[in-house]
Amino acid sequence: MGRYVASALTGKGLMRTVFVLFDSLNRLSLGPYGAKTIKTPNFDRLAARSVTFDNHYVGSMPCIPARRDMQTGRLSFMHRSWGPMEPFDNAFPEILGASGVYSHLITDHLQYFRDGGATYHTRYTTWEYLRGQHGDAWQAEVAPDWPKLKQQYHPLQYSETRGVDQYHHIINRQHLHEESDYPLTQCFDSAIKFLDQNGAADDWFLQIETFDPHEPFNAPERFKEEFPTDYNGPTLDWPPYGRVQESPEECSELNAHYRANLAFCDEQLGRLLDYFDEHGLWEDTALIVSTDHGFLLGEHDWWAKNRMPIYEEIAHIPLFAYHPDYADQGGSRCKSLTQTTDLMPTFLGLHDCAVPPEVTGHSILPLLAGDQPIRDAVIFGTFGSAVNVCDGRHVFMLYPEHVTTEGLFQYTIMPTTLNFLFEVDELAQADLVAPFDFTKGARLLRTPALEKSPFNPYFGPLVFFDTETVLYDLATDPEQQRPFRDADIELELTVTMRAHMRRHDAPAELYARLGLPIPRDAGPQILSQPATIAARSVEPTDG
Repeated sequence: MGRYVASALTGKGLMRTVFVLFDSLNRLSLGPYGAKTIKTPNFDRLAARSVTFDNHYVGSMPCIPARRDMQTGRLSFMHRSWGPMEPFDNAFPEILGASGVYSHLITDHLQYFRDGGATYHTRYTTWEYLRGQHGDAWQAEVAPDWPKLKQQYHPLQYSETRGVDQYHHIINRQHLHEESDYPLTQCFDSAIKFLDQNGAADDWFLQIETFDPHEPFNAPERFKEEFPTDYNGPTLDWPPYGRVQESPEECSELNAHYRANLAFCDEQLGRLLDYFDEHGLWEDTALIVSTDHGFLLGEHDWWAKNRMPIYEEIAHIPLFAYHPDYADQGGSRCKSLTQTTDLMPTFLGLHDCAVPPEVTGHSILPLLAGDQPIRDAVIFGTFGSAVNVCDGRHVFMLYPEHVTTEGLFQYTIMPTTLNFLFEVDELAQADLVAPFDFTKGARLLRTPALEKSPFNPYFGPLVFFDTETVLYDLATDPEQQRPFRDADIELELTVTMRAHMRRHDAPAELYARLGLPIPRDAGPQILSQPATIAARSVEPTDG
């Protein structure tokens, strides 16, 4: 058995936990999940030590909504889009801290430091931010040599417009000379430093969160040398969020850069595993490794995420879990359905902390002792798009008949999204509504989604494509090439979906958008509304 033993003074378990969170990790690119085009020896090492979860799914999409799910243990996509932690949210680092558990976040994820994510990192006891990823507004250069830089980058990822992610990345990239300069390397450098300084202490939680392999797929050249292509042109390692329109050579180059970045991630993960080996951390430290969502690399003729249906390459994600008390389970597989919301109660369970009643996720710790069902299905989605349900065999994507902003509202008291504050026009039409069951008595702003809403050009109705309700059979069609319709299967899955929506206190208008019966108790009740704005409430029906 490990050091997870009860303290004689407090009765509380003493545990050390390391959580590694990658971004945009495609499950099928990893050796333990059947990858053929890339070797991932350190993910293989991890799988040999841990339990590999075969049916782990996303919840809310994309990046920051997924992290809210992880921190709170509940789905957020039914109530709002991208946004910060709310005052009523149950943040697991805060709950750990209230129980005496020290939490530390090491990250190069710039989204925590933008308007729509700025309340996440401050929930931890301490935190570090490593600069330079993606569009981080880091290096100040007033007059770059644009003619020279334009020759270096493919038009797909070139921009001279200040404030645009590609602009900042071009500037930042000039300052990444050695492998030690890369934010990914620095994240794991900082992790090893933390372990050196604090490894002998008890009751701490370390989160190592790297933006890689999120685009741009920027890795040291030696990793790219492992994946040669016939492409001959300027730097191309940033795929667009859209349909595949590039030449075969360009597609090959983009995929090669993803593999190179993943190999870079694998090597850095290996440094952590080496540290576990050399310092005996396997005896007393839990290790969990996962991602926020997957990524399309040309499958279904799409790049990236957000705009298309949430295919398996995006929704079905990797999860590895090691606990010293279940070391004998190393190399085993778990078939039970799990999702991102399950991480929060798992972290609390590792440190003997009570799980708040608002949490809808399930701890995966019982699954380490043996495979057993903890839920009948998972639902997942992007705000304003389809609600998707998977029961392990079928995936049902139920879209509104018309994917528009009509009848779409956000519920918040923190009106920010991605890089922006809410539009004044949105707030001018906001209603004050009664609390939901998870807001602890806090009233919310019910704010209409408008075509000019800041989230719309990125992951809102204006950019959703292929919005047709479909059904997939994962047993006979795991690559989701043959959508079909079956009234009996859809009815069964719709009943399941609706039950999960009720458990999450989905707003009444969401049922209406999807053509589902609205429960009598569906909220929220409008308490006040602007005098010039007509009420947009939905009349509940039985069901």
